Amino acid sequence: MVAVRADGAGFTVEVEGGGQLWSRAVVAASGSFGRPHRPDLPGLEAFAGQVLHAADYRGPAPFAGQRVVVVGAGNSAVQIAAELARESRTSLATRAPVKFARQHPLGKDLHFRLTRTGLDTAPPGRLLKTPPAPPVLDDGRYRAALAVGAPDRRTMFTRLTDGRGAWADGTAERLDALILATGYRPHLPYLAGLCGALDPAGHPHHRGGAAPAHRGLAFVGLEWQRSPSSNTLRGGRPRCRSGGPPPGRPPGPQPTPCLLSSMCVNIDVCRM
Repeated sequence: MVAVRADGAGFTVEVEGGGQLWSRAVVAASGSFGRPHRPDLPGLEAFAGQVLHAADYRGPAPFAGQRVVVVGAGNSAVQIAAELARESRTSLATRAPVKFARQHPLGKDLHFRLTRTGLDTAPPGRLLKTPPAPPVLDDGRYRAALAVGAPDRRTMFTRLTDGRGAWADGTAERLDALILATGYRPHLPYLAGLCGALDPAGHPHHRGGAAPAHRGLAFVGLEWQRSPSSNTLRGGRPRCRSGGPPPGRPPGPQPTPCLLSSMCVNIDVCRM
């Protein structure tokens, strides 16, 4: 997708290669993992070791025998650190202890139970100003790995200097590599031409996942915007047909209209 433009009662979507589609609704579901976030850690720019984001991590082999620190307390951070610990001396640097949730409580996957109980679509995002960080889903392996120090968990370092890291307990050591499992920021450049859709930092303007400035524009993947499963889009089936201009669209050459015949978004924003 190249750009989205307001067009009558809907939107014209420009795609790579010069094609166009027209739709009454657009769901922006591509922005959650498009822009890796590199936090402003003290001394990071001067650090002489290797620095990469979890998005660029491919496996432990290149780090064999090295001193590695993984920054973060989420699923990616814990999983990467546990894998690296088999090949290298690895620490997990976090600001608070890691929180775990059982992956298979009472023999069933947690997602199965969330769906059956209705908690999967509960709206905590509308009730909490600062939603809690989601716990690490674990079948027991990762908690056990941390318990034996493979990897060990440390409070976040206070500063990086050249190739060294200074820890909160006052010790310092040489570090070969940092892996930042520090999340992502929205990346929705194709909406830049829709006035009021994004703020100056590129974050969506939305209420519960819907764009107030543009009826028919919705966002999926804004964490906890309405429910724990707000990163998913289910049951979308586009129905495209040829014909004359849709209602509200001026006459003239028409791109192929695409009408969303059955769009089920768990954040409930497509009932417009």
